[in-house]
Amino acid sequence: MFFIISFVLFFSIFQSSLSNEINLYTTRHYEADYEIYRKFQNITGIKVNVVSGKSKPLEKRIIEEGKNCKGDLFFLADAGRLYSAEKKNLFQKIKSSLLNEKIPTHLRNDYWYGITKRARIIFYNPEYINSEKIKNLNYEDLGNKEWNDSIAIRQSNNVYNQSLVASLIYNLGEKKTSEWLENFVNNFYKTPMGNDRAQILAVAAGEAKLAIANTYYYALMLSGKKGKSQQEAAKKVKPLFPNKNNRGTHINISGIGVLKHSPNKINAIKFLEFLVSEEAQIHLSKNSFEYPIVENIEIPEILKLISKEFKEDKDTPVEIYGKFQTRSFNLMLEKKWN
Repeated sequence: MFFIISFVLFFSIFQSSLSNEINLYTTRHYEADYEIYRKFQNITGIKVNVVSGKSKPLEKRIIEEGKNCKGDLFFLADAGRLYSAEKKNLFQKIKSSLLNEKIPTHLRNDYWYGITKRARIIFYNPEYINSEKIKNLNYEDLGNKEWNDSIAIRQSNNVYNQSLVASLIYNLGEKKTSEWLENFVNNFYKTPMGNDRAQILAVAAGEAKLAIANTYYYALMLSGKKGKSQQEAAKKVKPLFPNKNNRGTHINISGIGVLKHSPNKINAIKFLEFLVSEEAQIHLSKNSFEYPIVENIEIPEILKLISKEFKEDKDTPVEIYGKFQTRSFNLMLEKKWN
């Protein structure tokens, strides 16, 4: 009897290990992502089943399913969300010398890996702002009185903004960041609302002098993928990469972790390693206009044009965005950032 039970158990485990699929939970919404998933399937024969949605509902589903969770991987936009999932014990450590070799240490940790990156920068309209006057602008300067009633930015509940403030806490300390926030909020041109593209459009129209937004939103607008009117508006606006003379521009990532109860762990690691291949990195950058996580990867012409003065902050580990997320959000609310 023991032999039969042991054999059945062994056969079940063996059969599971040969499962020719992975189940990917993702918050990303790019059609081009599905193309690269299909490419992986064609190369390896491993089917990629995709469950897409917002981060909190997917997180809740993974927690509720527990050991019965069928998910293998969780793909999230923003290091803060990756850190949140990690602290809820959703991920497991994996071993991959390839991932550790290709992905810089400040863009990964023991539980998740950056796959793409983006910069959160300043945009201005040269019709209203002298380029020479602001060429050396830092994030810290956005609290200066000269920008009173001038800055367009999203609400405080936006995770990209929380991560930006978290990076300031890490680099400046909480006291200085609190003082900066007091002045920065006073410089909003109106009560924050809308997405990143809405902030860029406000600058294009001359309603705001400066906007804070992620690079890929601007590149998407310039590409024409968001329509002719947004393309024309984006052409009126110029990018500015802050802190180029010191620590460099704030960046964030989209990244993936292998779920704790992944039934297809070996396949999941293969998928992760495929996503840092040259082919996958070029494809993702070309279609979403994010920066490759791997160095020396060819980027689209639009990104080349807007990134000539891009110096990346490589000294701030992105996982600190998660560590300081609650503190940054509380500070933002305390300073009346709606």
